[in-house]
Amino acid sequence: MLRLLETAETARLEVSPGLAPERKAELGQFMTPASVARFMASLFPSSTLPTCRLLDAGAGLGALSCAFLDRWVAGGFDFKNVEVTAYEIDATLREHLTRHIGSYQGVTPRIIDGDYIALATAADQVPGYTHAILNPPYKKISSQSFHRLALRGVGIETVNLYSAFVALAVAEAAPGGQIVAIIPRSFCNGPYYRPFRDFILERAAIRYIHLFDSRNKAFKDDEVLQENIIIRLERGGQQELVAVSTSTDDSFSDLTTHKHPFDRIVFQDDPERFIHVPTTTAKSTIELSPAVRYSLADIGVKVSTGPVVDFRLKPHLRDMPEAGTVPLIYPGHLRMNGTTWPVPGLKKPNAIMRNSETEKWLYPNGFYCVVRRFSSKEEKRRVVASIVNPAAFGGHLVLGFENHMNLFHQDKHGLPEALARGLVVFLNTTAVDEHFRRFNGHTQVNATDLKQMKYPSRGILTQLGEWAMQYGTLTQGQIDAKFGSLAA
Repeated sequence: MLRLLETAETARLEVSPGLAPERKAELGQFMTPASVARFMASLFPSSTLPTCRLLDAGAGLGALSCAFLDRWVAGGFDFKNVEVTAYEIDATLREHLTRHIGSYQGVTPRIIDGDYIALATAADQVPGYTHAILNPPYKKISSQSFHRLALRGVGIETVNLYSAFVALAVAEAAPGGQIVAIIPRSFCNGPYYRPFRDFILERAAIRYIHLFDSRNKAFKDDEVLQENIIIRLERGGQQELVAVSTSTDDSFSDLTTHKHPFDRIVFQDDPERFIHVPTTTAKSTIELSPAVRYSLADIGVKVSTGPVVDFRLKPHLRDMPEAGTVPLIYPGHLRMNGTTWPVPGLKKPNAIMRNSETEKWLYPNGFYCVVRRFSSKEEKRRVVASIVNPAAFGGHLVLGFENHMNLFHQDKHGLPEALARGLVVFLNTTAVDEHFRRFNGHTQVNATDLKQMKYPSRGILTQLGEWAMQYGTLTQGQIDAKFGSLAA
């Protein structure tokens, strides 16, 4: 019984180290290990279609097609015939690809030398692929590039080659077509990928998501630190439960799988349509607590992303305070118990000019609860809240909050001190951090995610703040014990 995945794996280990790094970066190439390819092929549902029309765009050495075809040869599918359309722009890889796929009996190979985006966007008709298996290239595409304009011509607006490949695969799939792709997780959130999320969610159902606990394991031979997921989409499918699995690495030896309602993946009232990847079906302490059941609107508080985008206001930024400036707060200024400002040598500006061009981005000086937007996956905490104390800024009447933080406020004004401190205490509980990680595995903490959470009542938060004001510094143990008495 012919199986060529191991042959493709041997070729990967021989060929990949010899490829010029500049060329790999130019093409966004990351070769798929055999273990990942085999797992991806296993995710396709069984099928009795007489003919399979398989797309492998950016096929490389053919590991993904070989994994799919090996499964077919072993009886995993009941197709009578398989037509494989594989795009590969690199001649060195295409030689191996042609040989690998052409070795299977009953397979009609169509190896295409060319740019998948250019050719697919110029096609006169939809090919109607029944299956697609993809490890697309990872590379940003500029707003006026050929690729961006070609994609825009077929209704696809996106910022990276990987999302472009997936969107095109969805567009080219037949009704019921299955698409399995390993891609960076960055598309799950953030404004830049919103059009891409809309595109796939309007045309396909999410059936399966796999998450690697360790962000550097899927492509460890290429030293890729991008966090990757494997996703299966069904063209035109009715959205149902979504299976979510996790494993530490690409051996999949500790694979665990749970099924979740779609409204835990994409929240119904989220206009940004962020895609969350919950890793357990068990309810968290936060979800189980009768005291934590209020929305931010219920307690009269709003949360917003810091409005000062520094590169857009660069001419108005100053390293240190001077006449005509006001404080500009970065995450580097934040401490749980207060704010240190200015910080000489911070490598970030400490001040921003107050003038007609910056005024609309400034907030009145006051007490605010702020949460950093970014952390690394390896950090102990995902949610890190700090208090902004107006006393740190002397007589300044307004403050600038940089874009890498979220701030809790009342209609763009400060909060009562006890309420602000109470929010800081609550958000710094271990229970909140564990809850947040369950529905949001990515390393960003977005304002939308904080809006979706439930909170204690305004009265209880105020009591927490008054309690915190009695202490100089709170330990994690004190914070958790206090919340434990509240949640009981």
